Amino acid sequence: MSRADLRPRPARRRLSAGLIAALAMAVVVVSAVAGVFAFALLRPGGDPVAASASPSASSVSTKSPSAQPTPAVSDTPSATPTPPPTPAVSSPAAQPCEAGATMLTVWAHPDDDIIFANPMISDALAGGECVRTVFVTAGDAGKGMGYVKARELGILRAYNAMRKNDGLWDAQEFDLSSGLHVRRLSPQGDARVSVLFLRLPDGNITDGGFSATGYATLSKLWDGQSATLAPIDGGPAVSRDQLVASIAELGAALAPAQTLTHIPRGSAFAPGDHPDHSVVGSLVREAIGANAALAPGIRYFVGYPSQNLPRNLDDATLDAKVDTYRIYTQQDDVIRCADRSACLKTRKFGEWLQRSYPKTEDELQLG
Repeated sequence: MSRADLRPRPARRRLSAGLIAALAMAVVVVSAVAGVFAFALLRPGGDPVAASASPSASSVSTKSPSAQPTPAVSDTPSATPTPPPTPAVSSPAAQPCEAGATMLTVWAHPDDDIIFANPMISDALAGGECVRTVFVTAGDAGKGMGYVKARELGILRAYNAMRKNDGLWDAQEFDLSSGLHVRRLSPQGDARVSVLFLRLPDGNITDGGFSATGYATLSKLWDGQSATLAPIDGGPAVSRDQLVASIAELGAALAPAQTLTHIPRGSAFAPGDHPDHSVVGSLVREAIGANAALAPGIRYFVGYPSQNLPRNLDDATLDAKVDTYRIYTQQDDVIRCADRSACLKTRKFGEWLQRSYPKTEDELQLG
């Protein structure tokens, strides 16, 4: 009914005082009931994240002993497609984005995101979007959980720098509907950001794995040489189909407008890349690429072979990217660099930092 239909018409008869009083009392009663109903609707409901978290959820401090400079971030974020309609998905991974669009990023190792995909991620955060990042392997390099936890802390501090806010992160452990165990961290007071760690074994640049993890690799799981792959933290092993279902579940639960990941196998840009990168790219392409609503938003980033492409980042954009990376490296004793100059002089890493090449499905040049 239109607003015009609700306008009162001039009374044709004079109403009695008794009738006027009765009508006024009815209005008061109806208003009171409506107010109670509105209050019930507006009260905060149960938090699906808290409900799915294990009782052992904890807080993680990411504050550095010495203050780190906050990098400049571009004030002009890249355009983001209109987010697809949020499907009705029952998953403990669901995280509604009140800010608007969600960006999902899925990587092989902690640091792949800030090396290859920035400034797109930092631009999304600067633009107020939600960013959900997933690391499939622990990036352990056969060095054990001490090294893994150091790299994870470095990533959280890098995200603090990108979102320009330092502080505690809440840690939650839960199982996806697929059965995959997930560790998720979210900064306190900032529901726009979350980082998920799956902690599967690092496959090594040789694709042969490490003795410390029984030479297990993503490639062996993907190619059917191994029936399952167990996380290095002792979590339950997963099958190839279960891993695909897990990434598909994350995509459906988070409904991202954009998904960022590695170049998949079979692309002209894959040769020379880390084998873990290529498998994760293929994983995302199979799991999320099969979702008609999400597939158009996938961007595949050129990895190691990007050093053979022209440099395409400079000035303030490069400064911000390098400083975010520098903050991360303070926890990674393998590639630590003290300042901008040292980071850019780091073999290979310095070249990768000066480039970022996202590719659409049509640009993959699949063989």
